[in-house]
Amino acid sequence: MQTYILQSNTFLGLFVGQNVITLQSINSTNNYLKEILTKSKPIPEGTVIMAVEQLAGRGQVGNTWHSEPGKNLTFSVLLHPTFLPVEQQFQLNKTICLALNDVLSAYFGSSAQIKWPNDSYVDKQKIGGILIENNIQGNLIKQSIVGIGLNVNQYHFPSALKNVTSFNRITFREFDLISLLKEICGAIEARYLQLKARKSKEMDAEYLNKLYLLDQWGMYLVNGKIQSGKIVGVSASGHLQIEIENQIKEYGLKEIEFISN
Repeated sequence: MQTYILQSNTFLGLFVGQNVITLQSINSTNNYLKEILTKSKPIPEGTVIMAVEQLAGRGQVGNTWHSEPGKNLTFSVLLHPTFLPVEQQFQLNKTICLALNDVLSAYFGSSAQIKWPNDSYVDKQKIGGILIENNIQGNLIKQSIVGIGLNVNQYHFPSALKNVTSFNRITFREFDLISLLKEICGAIEARYLQLKARKSKEMDAEYLNKLYLLDQWGMYLVNGKIQSGKIVGVSASGHLQIEIENQIKEYGLKEIEFISN
């Protein structure tokens, strides 16, 4: 059974982070949030579920997020983007990626980038990841559970994990997790309100400007074949647009893999 602490309104924003539940140990903050949504009364938008130890954090395509207890940020945020049509749900992905990049850029400058579709990179190494799970109702998104994992004070990682970094590995110092969480919640709220104000075009341009390997040639695994390609953009539906063999082709998450980029 999980132990938890309900924290008071210590964050400065309007709603993101005003209700924070800290769990000592949980399999997945996304799963926990889904469970309480089905079993309890409605909880406020912007509620944050934070885990000191996450036993089975999840990434895209069934990947697992590895995190040393008490060293990193592993949390989920509840949003109600009912204003966003289903066909535009990738805009929420861009919104959260940009918010996390805003915080990382404040610490690491232009070396902080977004790797499609939703990883955070610093100096060509992964420092964070996002998993968004949407509850669709009709043509609208009723609820979104935004899961975020960010490597902060962890220095050593399993040898099987390649190309990873953390705040500590970059700066050789430790950071206050709650202070960093406050910064991220503030950035999420600011970007979310920008999305709600229908500033998608501006955000699209910023997302592309921060996109890892944009307009650079790299190697990709496509349909079991390693090919040279150049990222040229991302479609409205969230497909990666790559120039391969003098043609612009679009690929979904399970259709292409970055190779040694």
